[in-house]
Amino acid sequence: MASGPSVFLLNVNGQIESAEFPEYDELYCKYSFVYGHDWAPTSGVEEGISQITSKNQSAEQKLVWNFPIEITFKSTNPFGWPQIVVSVYGPDVFGNDVVRGYGAIHLPFTSGRHARTIPMFVPESSSRLQRFTSWFMGRRPEFTDPKVVAQGEGREVTRVRSQGFVTLTFNVVTKDMKKLGYNTSSSDIQNSQITSHP
Repeated sequence: MASGPSVFLLNVNGQIESAEFPEYDELYCKYSFVYGHDWAPTSGVEEGISQITSKNQSAEQKLVWNFPIEITFKSTNPFGWPQIVVSVYGPDVFGNDVVRGYGAIHLPFTSGRHARTIPMFVPESSSRLQRFTSWFMGRRPEFTDPKVVAQGEGREVTRVRSQGFVTLTFNVVTKDMKKLGYNTSSSDIQNSQITSHP
């Protein structure tokens, strides 16, 4: 008698399509994945850095990267479902590369094509003096490890300011989740959310 699967697979490919940062131009982005202890990448790229892009001449003023993402994970447990962390950088008035936004989002739970928009934020100095000093020195507040964005620990004391949005598209395929007893259809997930939240 053959035993069933002991792991399930999550395959994601897609792209970081574009961004909207009304005040900034000439930006590039970096991405990386954050995931739980039971997860392991089996193929693909865990982090990357895009080209620099300029705003297009249309009325939308979008920054278009179309930067590809492709990765496959295996896991025995959905706890620690992978998140993608996106960081956007660009030059300040002195030509220094500074962070223009951080954001994170869980990879979609269901198979199919998905589009997501991530609101971006930047850490802020806690006083006017620190703000002026950081501007003058060309050293704005930023996280030493952008992956902290995907974790709750330590973020409750960080002052942040929202600025900009990044749009991503994903093509998601899951394998053997149903065999391990996990709901995988979007209708099952929506029904469980409706029944679990009054």
